Amino acid sequence: MQTATLDLEELTAAAHAAAGVAAAASDAQRASWLNAIADALDANVSELVEIADAETRLGTVRLTGEVARTTGQLRLFARVITEGSYLEAVIDHANPNSTPPGPDLRRILHPVGPVAVFSASNFPFAFSVAGGDTASALAVGCPVIVKAHSGHLELSKRTAEIVSQALSDAGAPEGLFALVAGREAGTALVQDPLIKAVGFTGSIPGGRALFDLAVSRPEPIPFYGELGSLNPVVITEAALAARGDALAAGLAASFTLGAGQFCTKPGLVFIPAGSTFGATVATECIGKTAAPMLTDRIAAAYPVGLAALAAQPDVSVLSGSTEQDAEADGAAAVVFSTTAAAVIGSPQAILEECFGPTTLLIEYRDQAELTAALALVPGSLTATVHAEDGEDIGALVQQLTGLAGRVLFGGWPTGVSVNWSQQHGGPYPATTSLFTSVGATAVRRFQRPIAFQDAPESVLPEALRESNPLGVPRRVDGVLTLA
Repeated sequence: MQTATLDLEELTAAAHAAAGVAAAASDAQRASWLNAIADALDANVSELVEIADAETRLGTVRLTGEVARTTGQLRLFARVITEGSYLEAVIDHANPNSTPPGPDLRRILHPVGPVAVFSASNFPFAFSVAGGDTASALAVGCPVIVKAHSGHLELSKRTAEIVSQALSDAGAPEGLFALVAGREAGTALVQDPLIKAVGFTGSIPGGRALFDLAVSRPEPIPFYGELGSLNPVVITEAALAARGDALAAGLAASFTLGAGQFCTKPGLVFIPAGSTFGATVATECIGKTAAPMLTDRIAAAYPVGLAALAAQPDVSVLSGSTEQDAEADGAAAVVFSTTAAAVIGSPQAILEECFGPTTLLIEYRDQAELTAALALVPGSLTATVHAEDGEDIGALVQQLTGLAGRVLFGGWPTGVSVNWSQQHGGPYPATTSLFTSVGATAVRRFQRPIAFQDAPESVLPEALRESNPLGVPRRVDGVLTLA
């Protein structure tokens, strides 16, 4: 399945034509479109899961749950836009007595226009055709053209058919949603002048190449990429003494979940030097069977990544084998060990993400060594602290907030709640922006601010009119007012 250039141009032209209609639609109308998609996906869950399992080998239990997550986030965005605070409506009435005299100024967020969305390999529903990027863009009135992932093409086609039919039945404008396929189509989509923003989830090399295209266009556009993440975990000496066995079991379960193909997999675990924690983790991995990976390409890359890390002079293998045929036999768990001093000496060689069921234990001798090693960890989606009550971890937490978008205490990062407060994004290379791709504020990526100065009431968006007919939260003359 390859999308030709002429076909792509027709799709972007249709999306451009639909943009004005979608932007002018009420929040209630757009919410009905999202709910219609969610209902249609739920109605076809058995068929979709069967196709997805054949292409991704993720299993019916995991995939059925992922469909529920996908429809749940569609319905969340329907609630977000009908609640109204996503518009960030602000009104400053004219003030002739200020210096200088102030005009009547009203500000709101407005959809940017057609958006390109690149599907991810590891979440064939939640980060794919009808996933969070698509849902958040449609929610605010942006047409979406999805570039299908090659790892689940049949699922992408069938999902797109269901989404398109649901939108049509709900009265959405033609051109609001489309699907394309092929690397050339993806590149052309980013460069098309009618595309105004891009959402991407994938590898650092692929994402960076598209990012560079997006920002080097004659009209640069925002590129919201989720690329790579090591998700460091720090375990204090007190936590290790108090619950070392439980921590080992939790780590083993987390880094092997889904064959280690979660973007929030704990890839680095900092532990006090001289403990038996590594041996305990190795024991916990004994019962972990090899699991098939998403694609042959990903499976082929896994042992290459293992071998590269094992080749480092100060890195040892605590559990598992680096000599695997993940394509034929599935990916098996591997636990590595090194020291903070080794990380400080060779950060680029050691701090390299390996996509699959593996993790690296890093022993630190004291707080200074831990601080120095953490300073070299690239930006991540998450950072985790395991400490005991009463420990002074203020400085550690401050450092972790500088390198991650979500800081966890006492848990494990795999598993991302879809709600109002979620932040799924972090400093580069975790993401290429400051925004989240999961949760209510994901809509902010596809909006731009616009202000109206001394505008007649009749031309103002309803959310900025004096009577507030939509009943949305607003800040009026500096005071936050609720509906």
